Amino acid sequence: MLSRVKLENRPVLLLSLFLVVLVAFSSCSRWNTVALTPNLGKSGCGQSVDQPYTKEDMPKPIHEIALDTLLLQNFSFQSLNIANAIGVLDQLKDLLLLHKSYEEAPDLEKRIDIMAATHRINNTIASSALEITAIASELDCEEERADQIATYLKKKEDNASTLLTVGAIVVGASGAIAVGVLLANGLVGNFPDYIGIGTGLVEAALGILILLNKKKVVYHHPRNALADIWLGTETSKIFPAPVWYYLYYEHNGSDEPSIRIQLIDRWMSFGQIAKIKEKKKEKVYDLLFGEGGKYTAEQLFNRSDMHDQIEAQINLMSRHLRLLSVEIQSLDRG
Repeated sequence: MLSRVKLENRPVLLLSLFLVVLVAFSSCSRWNTVALTPNLGKSGCGQSVDQPYTKEDMPKPIHEIALDTLLLQNFSFQSLNIANAIGVLDQLKDLLLLHKSYEEAPDLEKRIDIMAATHRINNTIASSALEITAIASELDCEEERADQIATYLKKKEDNASTLLTVGAIVVGASGAIAVGVLLANGLVGNFPDYIGIGTGLVEAALGILILLNKKKVVYHHPRNALADIWLGTETSKIFPAPVWYYLYYEHNGSDEPSIRIQLIDRWMSFGQIAKIKEKKKEKVYDLLFGEGGKYTAEQLFNRSDMHDQIEAQINLMSRHLRLLSVEIQSLDRG
């Protein structure tokens, strides 16, 4: 049996355990960063051809336009606003004048003119619908990309947490068994206490590591739709002019804010852009609205949800196009 003197010099063991804990904490940031292959770390969701435009290319707000009485009598505000967004407001007025002329004096030539004018407008509506689908698809792609990588990170976190939990259980059980064996052999010195303290330290360290088990990944997004919404630039490199007008439009004197502002309000209200300390704001905003950085799974899930919310609003634009198309068709029945 070991002598009591040797056993009572075991505080060296506690110091060794303490050093192990320090090393574990110091290496935490390194083993918590997950490396992706270059292709996975980059986005392939962006459109192949951008169509830049200037502020002058943006549609004029509809409440600043003197609308003809014919337009107001035959179309809803939603239809007129979407017609203004896609640039067919004047064509709608011409179509109405053609219908009026045909009603006063019907003939084949006027009817052909009506069909041709309607066809041109419907072509623009169809082209705009494709443009909306394209940007919605890009947002959906970014959403799925963030969600997929977040799920991958979360699985790694869960696996690491399971291993750390099992390790804590094994250490605790081993310590209890060792103390039991020593006491059963009649050892009444301080060594059982040292084992208890040592295993307690290791269990505490493993517990803290479970809490700190937030893996990160370098995630790039040079085309950042969230940044355009957040910053509210006059034009967008991502959203086409009609879509940007739709998101940005705010009726003068109305209590209802623009869709862009509504999105930001939701992000703030639901904690997607948390109210954080001033010294950390710049870092968080640079991550979300910059070109990329180190993300946790939670941050990537959040980013995915934000893209989904923008996509949902843009898809609603298709409903306004559909309403415009229905109201144009009703002119023939009227």
